[in-house]
This record gives sequence, C-alpha cells and structure tokens, in this order.
Amino acid sequence: MPSANHQHVNYTRLKEDKDLATVQIKENGNPNRGNFSSAIEAAGFGRFHIILLLVCGWANMSDAVEILSVSYLLPNASRDMEISSPQKGLLTSIIFIGMLVGGYFWGSLADIQGRRQILIYSLACNATFGLLSSISHNFWLFLTMRFLNGVGVGGSIPVIFCYFSEFQPSRHRGAMVSCLATFWMAGNIVTAALAWAVIPRDPLLASLESWRVFVALCCIPAASSVLAFLLMPESPKYLLERGEESKALNVIKDMYMQNKGVSNADSYPIRYLIASSKEEKQMLRNDVKRGGYCDQTSSLFRATCDLFQGPLARTLISMLVIIFSLSFGYYGLWMWFPELFKRVEMGGSACSDLKKLVTAPSINAEDNIYKDGFYTALSNLPGNLVSIFLMDRLGRKFLLTSSLLVSGLCVFFIWFLETRGQVLAMSIIFGAISVISWNSLSVLSVELYPTVYRSTALGVQGILNRTGAILGSLMFGILIDLHCAVPMILIAFMLALGGFTAFTLPNTTKIELK
Repeated sequence: MPSANHQHVNYTRLKEDKDLATVQIKENGNPNRGNFSSAIEAAGFGRFHIILLLVCGWANMSDAVEILSVSYLLPNASRDMEISSPQKGLLTSIIFIGMLVGGYFWGSLADIQGRRQILIYSLACNATFGLLSSISHNFWLFLTMRFLNGVGVGGSIPVIFCYFSEFQPSRHRGAMVSCLATFWMAGNIVTAALAWAVIPRDPLLASLESWRVFVALCCIPAASSVLAFLLMPESPKYLLERGEESKALNVIKDMYMQNKGVSNADSYPIRYLIASSKEEKQMLRNDVKRGGYCDQTSSLFRATCDLFQGPLARTLISMLVIIFSLSFGYYGLWMWFPELFKRVEMGGSACSDLKKLVTAPSINAEDNIYKDGFYTALSNLPGNLVSIFLMDRLGRKFLLTSSLLVSGLCVFFIWFLETRGQVLAMSIIFGAISVISWNSLSVLSVELYPTVYRSTALGVQGILNRTGAILGSLMFGILIDLHCAVPMILIAFMLALGGFTAFTLPNTTKIELK
C-alpha cells in the first residue's frame, strides 16, 4: 500500500496542469520545478559561459572587421579600379545600406526560426559575399558583393546579442553583455593591424593586389564563426517560449554539467520547467515556423506592428530616438577622424578646408594618420572596462544617459582644436566615453523586450541605427567645408537628445528577462 506521503505527491502532480505557477513538488528536500530564471541560476556560472563568450565574441568581432575594413581598402581599391569620388562615397555607405536591410530581415526571422539557425545563415552570408568581393574586379560587381556582405553583417549583430543574453543569469548579464561588446574593440584593432601588415606589401601575384588579400583574410572570422555555432545549442529561453520545455531543460542541464564539471545532471535540482508565458498570441506566433514562408512573412510584419502598440510602443520609440541619435553622432564623426587627422598633418586645424591646404602630407605624416587611428581604436579599452565593472553597479540607464551627454560635450569642442595633439586627445576621450553608450544600449536592448519580440525589436532598431550612420556620415561630408561648426553642433545636439531621452527608459538592472 502506498504511503500517505506518496499519495500526496501523486495528488499534487495531478494538479500540475491546472496551476503550473504554484505547484512545487519536493524530492529529497529540493524543489524540482522552477521557472526559467531559477533554472538558469541553478545551472551556475562558469566554463559554459566562457565558451559562449568566446564564440559569440568572435562572431561580433567578425562583424566589426567587415564594417571597418572598407576604410582601409578604399585608397588602394579606388586607384586599382579607378573609382571616382562619388563612387567612394557610395562604397563607404553600401555596407550600412545592406545592414539596414539585413538587420530587420534576419532579426525578425530569428524570432520565428531560432537564434542559432539565423546566426549560421547570416554569418555564412557575411563570409561568402565578403570573399566574392575580394575577387570582383568590376566596381559595380564589387559594390553588389559588399551590399550582400552587409546584409549578412546586419543580421548577425542584433541576433548575437539576443542569443548571448538569453543564457545569462540576471546578476551577471550586464557585465557579460559588456564583455561581449568589447570584442568590437578587438575587431577594430585587428582590422587596423591586419591592414597595416598586408596592404602596404607587394602583391603576391600580378592579378591579386594586396588589398584583395586583405579583404579575403577579413572573411576568416565570419567563416570560422559558422563552424563554431554548428556546435552550440539553441537559446533555452527561445525554446521555452515555443513551448518546448523539455528541450530547453536539456540545454540548461548541459550548461550545468559544463559549469560544475560533472558527467551527468542527476544532481541538477530542477526536473520540470515552467514556461513564463503561454499567451495565445505568443503561441500562435511560435507555431508560424511550421507554416510556409508566406505565413512567416505575415508573422514578421504582425510582430513589427505589435511593437508599436500597447506598453511596448513607448519603450520602442524612446529606444529608436536614442539609437538614431547615437548612430548619427558616432558614425558621423568616427568615420571622419582620419580626415581630421589629415587636415592637421597638412598644417591646418581640424576644421580647415582641405582644398585650401597646399602642404602635402609627408611619409611620416601618413604614418601618423595610421598611428592616430590605431590609438583612437585603443581608446575603447577604458570605456569597455568601465562598462564591465560598473554596468551592474551603477545601472544601464545611468551609464547610457551620462555617457551620451559627455560625448556630446566632447564633440562640441572639437571644432576649436588646432593641433594634432589636441585632436588626438579629444578623439581618444570621445572613443572611450562613446563606447560606454554603445555597451549600455546593447544591454538595454535585450532586457527591455519580451523574448517573443526581442530579435524583431533589435531588427527595427537596426534600421534606425543604419539610417543614422548613413545620414550622419553624409551630413558631415557635405557641411564640414561649408561651416565646420554646423556639423559639430548638430552632432553634439543629437547626442544630448539621446541622453535626455534615456531618462524615460525603465530600470532593468538585475531584473529577469521577460
């Protein structure tokens, strides 16, 4: 005859379907039912998260390499393919146009088909068309390949952060996402070093210019990332929101075994996983994956419309204002730092009209331009360290607001600078402060939205991000020789606008992912 305790256990198990959120069974004194947050916490923090950081960080670095490589190949490529000045501008902007398209397309599909699968597709797109561009001898073919390369880059950036954050315990999430963001700085440094090592060298073959070798080498991080993600699991948070609790729990158990260094998960305390949301709309959206591409496309647009309705609308609009302001200001200035360095090396100030400067830069001056660009890239390091150590202490909202306002103040004073040392010092300060804004925004972007809409929201943000980058860069180029104060004041105003808008965001520090 079963004992009274055994009868009680059977009775409570019969009630599970009626009240999943409150039933808790005891086995050997340990709870065997928990929600996603408690399951992730129980899996610990250790070896798995380090491996995940390296894999996602390498992929994030590959995106930085592809974006920043254009500025290094442009001088040699423009000579070899006889590119005119308007075509140079188009080549500089084309990857951002591709990213604008890819960010929304891939980001939305990641909410339907899964984070890992879309990461593999977008990174493969990145590597394939990047490699094809290295052997494209016609300018328009080269431009097309770089556009398609940008489509891949635009897709992987938002999905990487979304995927990575959904494995993190809440108390470590801010610092870990900040660590992931530091790989962008690594990509910046690697690109500069690789360009310096390869492009000035004599070509290996008469038909293979050194800058083409550089472009081909830049594809290696993205291609190797595809292989790495083939070995990684799907996001357990995504699986849980799809109603696949057993698969999600298996992924978390694997995390537990790697973090604890054990060969089985028998000691893992949670046996049943409670889905945090079972709303009909979400479950219908999750089921779209089983339908055809028409259904998936329809779901993509429905998800976008949902973001602009109800309580999500205010948050999304604030984030769109911030991301546009930051992207407009950051890329509007950052992409032009080498130009400002060149003007100073030619005997003028940062705001001198290049056409009125008759002194040609010497060989040492050209080296100084590369060197100053390298130092500016290194300036991201202190900003990243501040983000890592203070993100969970001071909070995302405080860091985002303060860094945007200080960045705007830095830009305002650049047009007063007249010497190389002054311009270099201000560019280093701007680089160190502005990276805190990007890191804070990256953390907030994955914490403010529910899992079922997260990648779609990041894709929508990506559209404003790329639009801001394109408009900021074009605006700076048009206005800098007309009146230097105008673009500087405009960029400073946009950064300040983003900082004040950040006041309206909710606090998400150490809060469970929705």
